[in-house]
Amino acid sequence: MKRVLNFFFHSKVVINATWLIVGKIVQMVLNLIVTLLTARYLGPSNYGVINYVAAYIAFFTSFCTLGINSIQVKELLEHQEDQGTVMGTTLGLRLISSFLSAVAIISIVCVVDRDEPTTIMIAILSSIGVIFHVFECFNFFFQSKLQSKITAIIAVFAYFITSAYRIVLLVSKAGVALFALANSIDYLAVAILLVIAYKKHGGDKLNFSFGYGKELLKKSCPFILSGLMIAIYGKTDKIMLKQIMGDAEIGYYSTATAICNIWCFVLNAIICSMTPPIIEAFKKDKQEFERRNKQLYAIVFYLALFVSLLITFAAPLIVRILYGEAFMPTVVPLRVITWYTAFSYLGVARDIWVVCHQYQKYITYIYIIAAFCNVILNLIFIPLWGSGGAALASLLTQITTIIFPVFLKDMRENVRLMFEALCFKGVLSKNK
Repeated sequence: MKRVLNFFFHSKVVINATWLIVGKIVQMVLNLIVTLLTARYLGPSNYGVINYVAAYIAFFTSFCTLGINSIQVKELLEHQEDQGTVMGTTLGLRLISSFLSAVAIISIVCVVDRDEPTTIMIAILSSIGVIFHVFECFNFFFQSKLQSKITAIIAVFAYFITSAYRIVLLVSKAGVALFALANSIDYLAVAILLVIAYKKHGGDKLNFSFGYGKELLKKSCPFILSGLMIAIYGKTDKIMLKQIMGDAEIGYYSTATAICNIWCFVLNAIICSMTPPIIEAFKKDKQEFERRNKQLYAIVFYLALFVSLLITFAAPLIVRILYGEAFMPTVVPLRVITWYTAFSYLGVARDIWVVCHQYQKYITYIYIIAAFCNVILNLIFIPLWGSGGAALASLLTQITTIIFPVFLKDMRENVRLMFEALCFKGVLSKNK
């Protein structure tokens, strides 16, 4: 028990996580205030259109990253003598994929929603952010060095700029399309500040290598397809809601997911901060590696369950206070989708184990099944219960991604670790 306490309270892991959490808390407060004002101003339908286009953006973001996000910290730790090549190659590859993605998003919306000029304009303005978003790769450089203090400060500063922009739009009663530009401004500000910080803190000169690029894509390729599959089951619900039910239902569903995601930065901070020590343990001590994975699974799962329980009981009060009577239909999907978080972040935490064992190919299988299930379940439940049906489809799909690895021989070891973690077996010490 003493070793566990020392690990959590006397290491860079907690310091790093603390900076991430503090930074995100500031962002969360700003985002909550501005988003609430924006949602109330736009109303369910216009708010739904914004989130409809955002679904396309998120869908293609999975392609833009090329799966490299899942392995970049590991690559930086393993190639510390040549981090400039890792960073330069990553940035180059992502710039190409992001430009192609922005073109694809605009093209698809122009075809599918050709009679809706406002939706098309929103797609054009939102797509600009896809290109600037590639500079998030510098975040992983600082994560690999447990220096998230830097990125936390940058993110907060950039978000102040974005929040000021949105407030100006609210005061001037601007049209809905201009609100779509907010994320692009945020990504641009973050990009500029990250590049400056990288140079200031001794980052190696960026160098693009075709040879390493091929090697990097080979390692990350399984995550590209899995990312697309994640996007299908994570974002097609909004696209299907618009086509089947209309803009307002997307507004209710998006509001529900936004409320659930308010606090998820805590889980992200914990996972990001525990990634480097877990990877290091894999190289030196298998038993310690398993124990740290179990600790991560237990923390993520039970913290998420506790928060979901609170949200379930307080859903009507939360929606009424934050969004007003116009958004009260949000209560139904909120009470369902909140339970999605525990299973979703178990899957995120599992990626560390997968990368260490180089079992990326199995992630692809898992999410192909998940994407197929999600589309089918949405087709069944959305016509019956609208946004509530979409929430139920997402929850059942996420549970599938945790159960399905039982049928994959090489993944059963991880299923065992998860099961033991949820039973607190071997979480507090090596001997239990």
